[in-house]
Amino acid sequence: MQNILIVDDDIYIGNMLEEALKAEGYGVMRAYSGTEALLVLGQGKPDLVLLDLMLPGLSGEELLPQIKNIPVIVVSAKVDVSDKVGLLMAGASDYVTKPFNIAELVARIAVQLRKAQASGDSSSLSFEDLTLHCDSLTAETSGGEVRLTRTECAILKLLMQTPNSPVGRTTILDRISLDTPDCTERSLKQHISNMRKKLEAVSGKDYIEAVYGIGFKMRSNL
Repeated sequence: MQNILIVDDDIYIGNMLEEALKAEGYGVMRAYSGTEALLVLGQGKPDLVLLDLMLPGLSGEELLPQIKNIPVIVVSAKVDVSDKVGLLMAGASDYVTKPFNIAELVARIAVQLRKAQASGDSSSLSFEDLTLHCDSLTAETSGGEVRLTRTECAILKLLMQTPNSPVGRTTILDRISLDTPDCTERSLKQHISNMRKKLEAVSGKDYIEAVYGIGFKMRSNL
């Protein structure tokens, strides 16, 4: 089942969208502010985000650049062409103006999900000067190339997909369990420690940090 995150503080619109999407067979996640959306994204990666702009706290415009490797459809009452162009240039996949036709929005969602599936998410990911090549199980840094185990690659990929938010230990285990059954709650910390040592030995940088009481996230070295 593909999961869609609705980020909108309008409960009526959110409920309407949730009902329509569930009727189409999608799983639905909800967030009512930009800050809450970051927390939700830190717990797991949805397949697509529906993003309102007028949010309490962190606005949609501020949140958009922090959503990496996930298609985002902006759903907003702003109709100015410059707003649309700016958001599309900033990384949005599509822009739908409120009020919208629900059937059209569902169709646009299906298009973006097909595009994302066609492009795949297993080729490469980048964070600062670190590039992960999932197909070859290697990570490339400014200091050279690092060979990773399949488990290390799966963990690093998950962390790099939401680099600005910590990912919980349980979430990591749930997301990588099918591909890496050797990773358990007891061994997770050791896998991450081994990976950090490999990367630091080549680059001189520690790219991963532990977040007390939560899990792990990417560490900025800029």
